[in-house]
This record gives sequence, structure tokens and C-alpha cells, in this order.
Amino acid sequence: MINILMPNGTLAAEAGPYASLTIQKARTKVVADLDAAGQLVQVEDRVIELAHSDRSKTPIEPFLADQWFIRMDELAQPALDAVREGHVRIVPKRYARSYLDWLGEKRDWPVSRQLWWGHRIPIWHVAGVQEADLAAAFAGRSTVSWQSDGSEDGWFVCSSDEVMADESLGVHAINGQPLVRDPDVLDTWFSSALWPHSTLGWPEATPELACFYPTATLVTSRDIITLWVARMVIMGIFDTGKIPFSDVYIHPKILDRYGETMSKSKGNGVDPVDVIDTLGADALRFALAGMATETQDVRMPVEFQCPHCEARSEQTLANRVLPRIECPKCKKPFRTQWAQTPEDLALARGPAVSERFEAGRNFSNKLWNATRFVLMNLEDFSGGDMSQWRVTDLPPALEDRWLASRLASVSRDVTAAIDEYRFAEASRLLYGFAWDEFCSAYLELCKSRLADPVLRPQAQAMLLLGLDTILRLLHPIMPFVTEEIWQHLREAAGGRRMPWDTSGVSASSTGSASLPASVMLAHWPTPPTEWIDLTAETRFGTFLAVVGGIREIRARQNVPPRTKLKVAIRADAVTAELLSPLHAAIESMGAVDLAPIGPDVQGPAGAATAGVLGCEIFVDMADLVDVDAEIVRLGRENDKLLGLIAAKTAKLADENFAARAPAAVVEKERDQLAEMEARLAKSIALLAEFEGRRVRLR
Repeated sequence: MINILMPNGTLAAEAGPYASLTIQKARTKVVADLDAAGQLVQVEDRVIELAHSDRSKTPIEPFLADQWFIRMDELAQPALDAVREGHVRIVPKRYARSYLDWLGEKRDWPVSRQLWWGHRIPIWHVAGVQEADLAAAFAGRSTVSWQSDGSEDGWFVCSSDEVMADESLGVHAINGQPLVRDPDVLDTWFSSALWPHSTLGWPEATPELACFYPTATLVTSRDIITLWVARMVIMGIFDTGKIPFSDVYIHPKILDRYGETMSKSKGNGVDPVDVIDTLGADALRFALAGMATETQDVRMPVEFQCPHCEARSEQTLANRVLPRIECPKCKKPFRTQWAQTPEDLALARGPAVSERFEAGRNFSNKLWNATRFVLMNLEDFSGGDMSQWRVTDLPPALEDRWLASRLASVSRDVTAAIDEYRFAEASRLLYGFAWDEFCSAYLELCKSRLADPVLRPQAQAMLLLGLDTILRLLHPIMPFVTEEIWQHLREAAGGRRMPWDTSGVSASSTGSASLPASVMLAHWPTPPTEWIDLTAETRFGTFLAVVGGIREIRARQNVPPRTKLKVAIRADAVTAELLSPLHAAIESMGAVDLAPIGPDVQGPAGAATAGVLGCEIFVDMADLVDVDAEIVRLGRENDKLLGLIAAKTAKLADENFAARAPAAVVEKERDQLAEMEARLAKSIALLAEFEGRRVRLR
């Protein structure tokens, strides 16, 4: 093949009259010459896919050059065997196929790059000499070898010795001919493939290499399974005889709302520092853990937050690269990462954020509120030694046995999820247990016992057990808030000792010194399986569902949270028996007067209803809601929604709109239509409920 390009991007002599011109100038001259020769028929614009450099933003042009390759037939096989035989485990399993399929082809690896930086390729070239001259020059050096370059007197020379300070082999010329090092550098992935062992001192037998190699786990993206993961395994086995790591966890890839990979060059990413500054580091970590599912990609809508009024505006394809944006709410401008002029740089910066991180901030606040409640009730309690607790030592209170059972179940499930790299599952389990069960349920149930001097010590001990266990389990995901709470709890109850704190002497004899100074040093919770009480968990699961059903009716009917409701529950005999010990708890947490539960219970006329786990809940709304007024209001709301839905449907049915609007805009319109249809369905169901109640009341 003829290469018409020079390394500097101009055309070579082979281009004839266009030699030394840049590509763009040559193309312009070609068109001009065709026109001058009367051979030009027409010039028209065409839209084509043209790759551009991420850094220079210029089109990528094909350039023919000699490249160095590494033969892979022998190198690849041990790396293939490592995965096939289970020495290296790739999680999720489906990604092992990408690794095996690519490596199984055993394609030779092109390792040279024409860059200004990188590891120089350790190959030298000399011309105009004979092999005998090479043998004489490197006599006695078994680490030096050479091979013909294909000509009669040209040779490539390489060595496994250390290169001299002047980047030579100690020989600068052979028989008067210069020995010149190849100008290319090694491929980035070649250098990166050495990372697991070269950073530990290899090729020297250092203490660090002996201690830390092989490593345990590599966490990376699917994009570089072949580029990096496979090559680290290849080089690790070749250089050290050992695999570099035993587990490879492939995390999902975070995309923007349009399905594009986030990057600084596109301007569509979220700066982690912005999230940390606005919501906290733990909010960032919790959100990322929650997105670490086994799905391939995760979409994260990005918004600009106005630094003046904190209003948020959607980041779009059009505005994401603008140097300044005007806030749609306060109308004040703010700058983005693309600001360059003094005028733009003088503006306040509007960070790019995402609502996906707010759940972590809210969760942190919930933990702080729960901690404040616990600390307020520990004034006369410094903790206790629970290290020898057995199942028979569990307190008799039903809610305490339930909490102990849930602590055992959640600890078991979270531990398994982390061990199996199911981080989203671990965060979901901890969020649900800490928020819905410990904070919303158990703390409420404790209040009456905390007011009783006889029952107070046991309630305090269980509060400590619950919060302490949550902190230890949650620490890998939210290290900062858990550490801060741990320090406050250590100051208030430093004498506590959990059943899994079994090493060393007991807390009762050493006081606060027995409690680790940091949650990082604390034992991982391992509650005994004997604590698990499935009957208690079923009982409380039904109880929480019933309370949730009552609250859902209250919210649906716009009844204030503390307004007392009259409630009846119809359930089969088994469920009624399960809920019977929790009668008072349902009244307390639901703010209701509860009639006896049973299979023959009938709701009052016009009652609002909900069904949960085989229970039918009846809430007497006779004195709380004006049924006729609600029917009128809902009818008007439904008419308005029908009009909006009709307009949106017509817009989407318009072929011109569908053809001309960007795909993201069309998708947003569809999402809005689906949301309005869901609201209408819910409103129609509520209207039917009110109309039924009006009939029953009459």
C-alpha cells in the first residue's frame, strides 16, 4: 500500500502536485483542479460518520506505519486456562465470555505507539554490518539477541538487561555504524498490564511483592476487559508465574439521560466534588452502591444547579457545552466548566448534579435523627456486656425478639451480598431495614418502654444493639457518617460490647477501652442463626404492612397524620392471631382506634379500604371527608387530565413532530404522557371509591 501522509499530517511526495499540503488544503485544491479541468459536475454537502480525536477535536486520518507486535499464541493460553479453570473469577459471569472469546483468537498484539511519552520500546537498529560484527560487539552478553530486518546488512537488537542512563546498550556503534533505539513507545495497555506487580517492586523480590501479590480483587468497567484485564493476567503469569488477582468485578457503566458515556470532554458528567460539596461524600457513595446492579448500563439524568437560587434545569445536548447558562427561575446567569472569557469566569459556577444522589443525603439525615433519639435516651446507661448472649438471653418483649431476628437475617444477607459483589442488594437491604424497620417501627415501639423505669434498661440495650449493628454493616458503603456516629455513641456508651465482640477481655472489666476507637476496627456483625425467629418476622411483616396500609389511606384521603381514625381489620383467624399481640402497637403507630381483628369484621358504610397481605383495612371516613365535594373536585381534575392527555397524544401522533424532533425530546414527551395516564387511572379509581361510598352512605 502507498502511504501518502507524512508524520506531520502533510501529504508526501507520492501525492504529486499536492505534496507538502495539509489534508484540508489538498482536498480544496483537488476540487479546484477538477473545476479548472472542466471535470467537476457538482459539489454537495453530505453528513457522514467521521471519527474525531477526543483531545484535539480534529478528524482522525489513516496513517500507514510499521508497528511492533507480540506473538500471542503461547502467551494467551495460560490466561485462558486461568479463567476456564476458575483461578480467576469474573463477576457477573456473562463477562467471562467476552474475555474468553477475544483471548481465544490469540491475535498478535500491536504494542508500538507513535507518541511523545511512554515507555520506549527496548529495540535498537543498526545497518551496514554483518552478524559477525554483532557477535563481536556483544561478546559474552547472553542477554543480548538480534534478528535481521529483512535486508542484507540491517539488524534489530534487543536485550533483557537494564538500559543504561543514556538509553543505550553500552554500545553506541558497531563497526562504525550507529546503534539507534526505536523511537516508538509501548502501548499504554502494555505498561498498564504490568501494574499489579511492577508497583510492588518487580522484578526485584521485594517484601511488598511477597506480601501483596497476588492481589484479591480488581474492580473495573466492561470496556477494558480485553484491553486491560486480559493483559494483566497474561503479563502477571508470564512475569511472576502467578495470577495477578483472583476476582474481577465488572461494574455497570453510568450513562447520561441520552444513553451517552459520561466524559469531561463531552461536558455531560457529574463532578464528584460537586456532589460531595452539596450532599456529602456518603450520599455519593450510597448512590453509586445502589446503582451497582448486574445490569449493563445505568442512566443518570444530569441537571445544572443555579448557584443563586438553587433551582435546577435539565442538562441537554444543546446546553451542556455552553460557557454560561441563564437560570430559568431567577433569570441570573451562571458559568459552566466551559467558561473561558473573563466575563464568563467572573460568574458564579453552577455545578452539574443529579437527583440520584439525594436518597443518600436523606438516608444520612435519617440515621442522624435516629442517633439523636438513641443518645437522648442513654443518659443513665453506658452500655453493657452482651458478648455472651445466647438465644435464651434475648428479652421477652415481642418487638425485641423481632429486632434480634431481623438483625441476624439482615447481617447474613448483607454479608452474602457483599461477598458476592451484589452491592446494590446490600445497600437496598440496609436502607430498608434501617429506615422502615429500625427507625420508623422499632424506635416508635420503644417509646412507651423507655418511659417505664422497669423496662427502660432492656429497651436501651436493644436500641444500642440495633444502632451499633447498623453502623458496622453500613460502614463499607457510608464510612464517614457511620464513623462520626460511632464516635458519638462511643462517648455516650463506651462500655457496650456486642455478642460478636469476642476477642480480648470483656467490656465489663475494661470499660470503654474494650470498644474499638473506630468502627473500621470493629468486628463484623455475626449474630447467631438461633436468633432468627420466622414467626416473629412474619408477624411484624404483617404488622408493618397494616400500618403502611393505614398511612396510605390517610395520605390518599388527605387526612392529617395525627388525626385519630377509627379502623377495623378483616383477616383470617391465623393472621388475626399473629396481629393480636400488636393491637396496641397498631393503634400507636397508625394513630387509630382499632376494633378487634377477625374474619367476620365488617367495615362501616362509606369506609375507605385497602388490602395488604390477606388483611382488608376499613377506615371510617364519615366525619373526615366531604364525599360530595371530593367527587366534584376529582371530576374536574379528571377532565383537565383528559384534555392534557388528548393534546399530548395528538402531538406524538403528528408525523412531522416525530420525524423532526430529537429522539430524546420524543422520549420525554412519551414519558410525560405515561405519567399523566397513570395519574388519571389513579384519580378515576379514587373517584369510583368516593362514588361507592356515597351510595353506601345513602
